[in-house]
Amino acid sequence: MKLLLVSFLLLFAAAVYPANLEIKSMQIYAGRDQLSFPVLDMKGNGPDYLTIEFDVQSGFEPNLIILFRFCDKNWKPYDNIFLTNRGKNIKYNLAYSVLPNTVKEAHYHYRGTFPDSRGDVEFPYSGKWKFYVTDSQDTSLVYGSGKFYVVYDTMNLGITLKKEQLEDKVYFPSDLAKVFNVTAEFNLPNDLYPSNVEQLEIVDNHKIDYPIIVDRSFNTNQKQYYWDGNRKFTFTARDILPTNEYRQLDTRNINKYTGKNVDAQFDGLEYSRFFKPGSPDMNGGELPLFYNNPNATYLNVKFSIRPPNDLSEGIFLVGAFNDWKVSPYYELRNDYGVYSIVLSLKRGVYDYQYVTGYVQDGYVDGINWTYLEGNDWGTTNTYYVFVYYNDPNYGGYDKIIAYNKITSR
Repeated sequence: MKLLLVSFLLLFAAAVYPANLEIKSMQIYAGRDQLSFPVLDMKGNGPDYLTIEFDVQSGFEPNLIILFRFCDKNWKPYDNIFLTNRGKNIKYNLAYSVLPNTVKEAHYHYRGTFPDSRGDVEFPYSGKWKFYVTDSQDTSLVYGSGKFYVVYDTMNLGITLKKEQLEDKVYFPSDLAKVFNVTAEFNLPNDLYPSNVEQLEIVDNHKIDYPIIVDRSFNTNQKQYYWDGNRKFTFTARDILPTNEYRQLDTRNINKYTGKNVDAQFDGLEYSRFFKPGSPDMNGGELPLFYNNPNATYLNVKFSIRPPNDLSEGIFLVGAFNDWKVSPYYELRNDYGVYSIVLSLKRGVYDYQYVTGYVQDGYVDGINWTYLEGNDWGTTNTYYVFVYYNDPNYGGYDKIIAYNKITSR
């Protein structure tokens, strides 16, 4: 009897805490457009709801929840009881669809929109938000997470973008001297305090983890702040490298990519594109095949590049499939001058690129976005611009008081 009881408890524990459960192909976007940046405009000037979807690899239907947390300007969740949004920050009873039996690497698919129609989840504060896909019984078991912005716009934000040529020294190749300057101007409403304006943040395409920050506390040659002493503010970010159009993986053609193991580019090996302008891309986006398509299977995709010179640093793969996060996990292996990595990816279209850097203390430092990709004024980028304000309400929090975007070219 004891043996049967122990066996039952082990089976129950395995069901509640599935060690082999895995979230795959997670997408986060505003509205219905899979290519959209995850910013919710709650005043009606853009999509006002967030879409989250992902596949789940599990032997049984998982019992997951999605926990939403309001964050400060550094993406740290608030512990303040007034800002935790309790009672309206958890989505229970996720409804799954069963994937086609042709998909062997995952079994279920989830797609949800938030705030939801039932009122289980709301986003009452303007600022940065994170969500965590966790076990319903133990929220410390996090299987996936994501970041997004919520904006209750309170003022107009004017943005200008100019092309500039760096002249402080001789650049070789000369393309490295090509930069953008972005300037944002606004007049602060009378009900807000000028001293509480904190900073300007610019996000290039989908690179949420690598923002350009212009802090009002100090000026540099590249980041400048001006206040007229009354209500007018100006922030300028200089020397923004446009880089190049992204490389693109497209495995939708089942007659071209027939096997399980494929190369990212049909010709196999890739090379530096420093002097080769890229083709139009999706500004960092991804379009995996629709989940109920029987061809929406996972492939083992091999990315391989031969750099023009020997490198003392590493090469890292970054793209829509890893939220544009440069990570040691995505470092390519050097095999006699050819650098390679294999990823399991669902059939679809993905923007990506190669960057150089070095691993230190578990992170990648010295990231160079242009060495293997080039730098060209003709590149089309979208820059998302946010203004942060230290709101004294609810114990104080970082509030987005203005948002706008501008596209180069």
